[in-house]
Amino acid sequence: MSKLIISAALGSALLAGSWCVAQEPLLSHAKGKGHSDVETAGSTKAETARPPVDPKVYIIGEADLLRINVYKEAELSQTAIVRPDGMISLAFVNDVKVSGKTPLQVQQELTDSLKPYLVDPQVTVTVVDVRSKCVYVTGAVQRPDAYPLLAPISVLQILAKAGGTTIYANRKGIFVLRNQEKIPFPYNDLMKGKKSAKDIQLQPGDTVVVP
Repeated sequence: MSKLIISAALGSALLAGSWCVAQEPLLSHAKGKGHSDVETAGSTKAETARPPVDPKVYIIGEADLLRINVYKEAELSQTAIVRPDGMISLAFVNDVKVSGKTPLQVQQELTDSLKPYLVDPQVTVTVVDVRSKCVYVTGAVQRPDAYPLLAPISVLQILAKAGGTTIYANRKGIFVLRNQEKIPFPYNDLMKGKKSAKDIQLQPGDTVVVP
């Protein structure tokens, strides 16, 4: 039975998409209201707005979509997907290693590389779409999907992003699937405030399964 659950979880995660779809964080947590134990706030448009990527903290990865803007140099400005080798290509500087660096670090490196060719180059690097770091939520939640891992996040926080569990959820059976390992999640104990219960920090590729 456990193998069937894991297979179903993996299948749902793959159906969530080949890259992440960002969701606006929900604003409050409450139990027993409507079909979900997490209350939403704001309109549908607000809930689906893309959260910003912190250029000082976020680490760029393969398949991320970047926007490179060079002030007053439209022919140099471009949108680029980070290749599997962690590189992007830009006129004058050719291939540039961006994977493993923050947008600010890449921005400074590109600025320095363009100085022999431009007078006082002004470069901005923006992550348009996070595609390299995803966590997945599947099962009895309001919005099962793939979510971008923009900053450290726990299971409770990602469940809030997913709209909370449905009234049919088996909250005692929630677990994190990490590299084929099932990690039980003490949802009910956390809701009761038990000090022994610990939230779980998610890692890229994790799947939260709510049976």
